[in-house]
Amino acid sequence: MSKPQKLDPTSRNYSQLTAAYDHFNAALFDGRLPTCLITLQRKNKSYGYFAGERFGTRDGSAGTTDEIALNPTHFKNRSVEQTLSTLVHEMTHVEQHHFGKPSRAGYHNAEWATLMKRVGLIPSSTGEPGGREVGQRVSHYIETGGRFERACASLIKSGFTLSYVELWTEDGAAKKAKKAASKTKYVCPDCGVCCWAKPATFLICGACSEASDEMVALQALETEAAEEG
Repeated sequence: MSKPQKLDPTSRNYSQLTAAYDHFNAALFDGRLPTCLITLQRKNKSYGYFAGERFGTRDGSAGTTDEIALNPTHFKNRSVEQTLSTLVHEMTHVEQHHFGKPSRAGYHNAEWATLMKRVGLIPSSTGEPGGREVGQRVSHYIETGGRFERACASLIKSGFTLSYVELWTEDGAAKKAKKAASKTKYVCPDCGVCCWAKPATFLICGACSEASDEMVALQALETEAAEEG
C-alpha cells in the first residue's frame, strides 16, 4: 500500500487563491486581467493592497508582474465571501492599472469606484452604505444579489474554501510577549547553573551552598526571555 502524500500547506493555500483569482477573472472581468503574484502580508489596518508591476524575474526574461497582498490576520474572523471580496477589490485595481487611469498611489478615484460597482462591490470609506466612494482609504460592501455575490456563491458551492486561517491573534501575541517579559534569567556565580523565575525572586544554588556550607544566591541577569517557535 502506498503512503498517503504529505500535506503541503504552501501549495494548498496558494493554489486556492490562484483558483479564486482565475474564477473571478473569468466571471467578472471577461478574463482580460493578467496573472499576478498573490502574497500574504500583514499590513496594519488593512485587509489587502495592490502594487502594480512590483516583481520581476531575477534575469528579467519574464518582464514584471503585479502584486495582490491579502492580510491573513483577518481570515479567521471574516467569512470566505468577505475575504474573497477583498481579492476582487484588489483585482479592480489590477484592471484600472492596465486598462484605466489610476490616480496617485493609494487613491481610489471615480473611475475605480465605477469599476467596483460594475463587479458588484459598492465602494465605501466606512465599509457600510453611505460612506464616501472615493478617497485615500476606501473599503466596500457587497451588493446584495450583485455580480460578485452570485459569482462567489457559485465558487463556494463547487466546494471551494480557504483552508488555512491564522490561529494566533494579536491579543495572543501580546500575551506571549508579556509572559516572556515577566521572566528573569538567574545564574549561580560559582557553578554557572541557570534558571528562570519572576523578577526579584530570591534563589539559592543548593549544590554550591551544600558544598561550601554558605548560602550561594543566584544572580539575576538582565536578559530578555524569548520563545522560539
